[in-house]
Formats: sequence, C-alpha cells, structure tokens
Amino acid sequence: MSYDYDVIIIGSGPAGFSCAIQSSKFGKRVLIVEANPENLGGSWINTGTVPSKSLREAAKLIQKFHTQFADQEKMKPYQRFKMSDILRYKQSILSEKNRKVKNDLIKHNIETARGRGKLLDGHTVEVTLEGGRTITYTAGFVMISTGSRPGKPEQFEVDHHVVVDYRSILELTHIPRRLVIVGGGVIALEFATIFAALGTRITILSAEKGFLPFLDEEVSGELHKILRKKTIQLTTECSIERVEKNDFRTSMEVFYRTASEPGRLQVVETDHVLHVGHKMPNSEGLGLAEIGVGLSDRNTIEVDEAFRTAVPSVFAAGDVIGFPSQASASFVQGRIAACAMFGMGEDEIAANVPYGIYSIPEIAGIGLTEADARRQGVHYKVGKISYSNLTQADIGHVDDGMLKMIFDADTLRILGVHIIGEQASDLIHLGQCVMQHGGTIEYFLKNVLNYPSYGEAYRMAAFDGLTEPVAE
Repeated sequence: MSYDYDVIIIGSGPAGFSCAIQSSKFGKRVLIVEANPENLGGSWINTGTVPSKSLREAAKLIQKFHTQFADQEKMKPYQRFKMSDILRYKQSILSEKNRKVKNDLIKHNIETARGRGKLLDGHTVEVTLEGGRTITYTAGFVMISTGSRPGKPEQFEVDHHVVVDYRSILELTHIPRRLVIVGGGVIALEFATIFAALGTRITILSAEKGFLPFLDEEVSGELHKILRKKTIQLTTECSIERVEKNDFRTSMEVFYRTASEPGRLQVVETDHVLHVGHKMPNSEGLGLAEIGVGLSDRNTIEVDEAFRTAVPSVFAAGDVIGFPSQASASFVQGRIAACAMFGMGEDEIAANVPYGIYSIPEIAGIGLTEADARRQGVHYKVGKISYSNLTQADIGHVDDGMLKMIFDADTLRILGVHIIGEQASDLIHLGQCVMQHGGTIEYFLKNVLNYPSYGEAYRMAAFDGLTEPVAE
C-alpha cells in the first residue's frame, strides 16, 4: 500500500525530534505535526527544560557575582538585578534554539504541519488547522510524542500571575522576595534553589514523607545541609487547606496542616505561590482508545521495550509514556523507536540510566545507592570525597558537594555513583561509562585525570574506597 509518508510524528519535543532525524537518516519521508503555531520543540524548548535551565544559568551567575564580589549586607540580588534582564537572557536562548531546530528539520528534508493531530486508524492522522479546516495524511508508522502538562491542584486555583505553575513562573516580571512552593520532587528543588540564588526567601510545603527519597542517604544529608545554609524552609508530610489573598497585608497566605500536628492550622505569608504537581500526559483527544492503543490508569500510553503500542504501526515515546519523563531519555527513546520501525538494529536503553537534577548545586546519580546495596546483601565498599578537598573547588570558592562511589568489595567493580555539587550532571557520565563497560575503581587509579578539575574527585574517592573497611 502506498502512503503519503513513511512516518508521521505528532509532537516535536525531544522524542519526536529525535525520531524524525533518525528516520530521515534512514532515507524515510517524515512529517511532524505540531500544535504550536509559532514554535517547534514542545515544552523541551519553549516552556520546560531549556527555559528553566536558562533561568538557572542566569541565577548561578548572579549568585557567583553576589557571593564573591558584591556587598551582601547592603543589597540582595533582587535589589541589584531585574527580572526583565533575566527574561531577555532566557528568551535569546529560546530564540536561538528554535532557529537551530527549524534548520535541522529543513536540512534533513523533514516536513511540518501546524495543527492538532488525531489518529483515525493505525496509519491515518487527521490534522485540524487553526481555522478548523482538517487535512488527512497517511503513513506506514505513526509516532506519538505529545509530552505532558502541569497537573492542577485541588485546593486552590492557578491564575498564572500570583499563583503559578512550573511553566508560568518562567514569565514572572519581577524577582519575588518570598515564594512558597507547594509540592515536592525534582522541579520543586530546582526552582527553590534558583530563586534562593536570586535572594528570594523560599518555603517548600511537600505532602511526601521524605524529600527526594531516591537519593543516596549521604547525598540527601548533604542536600539538607545546603538547604539550611540557603535558609530554604522545608516542611514535609503537610496538607494544604487553602490559598487566599490578604488584602490588608497585600500578600498571599497559604494555610496548611502537618502530620505531626494535624490539629494545628498553620499559615505562611508569601508574594507568590508555585504549585508543582505531577505531570499529566497529553494523551487525550488523539483517538487512541478508538483504535486500540492501551492506556494506563494515569493515562500514559503503554508501550513495549521498542516503544511500540498495542497497535503495531503506532509508537509512543517521551513524557506521554510516563517514567522517567526526562528530555535526555526521550531523545534516546525516539531514536530507538525509529530503529524499530524500519528494522535498523535492535538497540535498547541500558539498564542503568543516570538522572540529573539541575538545582544549585546540581545532583546526579546512577546505579545502586548504599541503601540498595545493603538491601540486596551486596559485599560492598564505599569511596567518597568532599568537594572541599578539591583544588578546583578552592579556586571556584565552592564549599558544598561530594562524590560517592559504591563498588564490589571483591572485584572492585563500580555499582553506583552519586554526586552533589558543581558539574554533577556532567561528571556522572564518566562513572556511567566505566560502569557500562564493567570497569572497576582501578580505572581512576591507573589513568591520569586533569588537575585541577572536578573530575579529580573520582581518583580521590577511589583512593578513599581502598582504605575503607568493607561495609557490613
């Protein structure tokens, strides 16, 4: 049967973009359907990863200047710097990234259609244009990469001005003096440390029992020490009663109760409230159930290891399939899906996937935590080093951070690496490479690592691990 295209991709985020580029390299005809009438890249470029990391980069620069050169007692960062300047910095990056993505698609002869896509069957996509007119396209395969959106709170409304979510906070016109973050998790930590670096007083109210419980216990301890140093107030196991405006005090008030004192209604004043809920997959309105594509109870699309749905010609990748909901993983998922579509190899994602948290400072990890090793009964040892022992950290006036390796006590094979500190999201890849190839901590003892550098932490942690007793 003849089709208009070899693959139609609904959504131009990291999974869709990656699938399109890889399919093009196989010589396939590709069409991307994008609902945004102006920009490509989905939340990856426009409302999520790139803009939040751009804001973070600006905050880091301001914090570094303020810490090392400014008179901290006289002026807070929000008094010295304007949010409009930070937004211009962010927007320049988004504009350049959009230009590059558009040029990449043109270079690879990938066509685009602006409108909302809906599957009529496993090979047919109906695109509704902005004016309501529809066009139908056919393809041998369809990729769904429609991403996700912020979940809505039950106790209060998000007006995107005073009460914001993790998208609309990127459009604030000023640096708030006070910010209450309702919710826990990675996004809450990232925005908490970004705005703390700008001088904002931060309060985090999380319903969870623990804060980022997947972290290695010592990394978690270091994180809590850093939060205290930044005067970020963290309250866990709390439930929000209501959020309302106090006209007399010209502020917002967040009322909450904690598990330890359920009978006591507490209140915190703030200028803005940031709600950080679960990501909601954009799986509605695509005609999935009608054609037999399976959905989970959280409306994520169910796929196999090749990212194929219950309909053989339909694939899905990225946030719309749920965990791990990371741009880094989505890029790989999109490429693997393209390979599976056209029988170009049997690639799969490695079992050990690193995570990166773009807080200030960064956190990254891969493999077993020490708690995992104990639970599994592994005969292991630990090697660790504080950033305060690194010459590069001295040069950069960096006081906080640590690198920790868990390794097999008998074979010295690396089982896990966990880092909190400057450049953690880059440093983790060195440990990842050694682990992926079955390497041992001897790699860091037998090879020369640049000095001064943060990478030197691996060598020092390896030395530390060899001199430590076996963990029981």
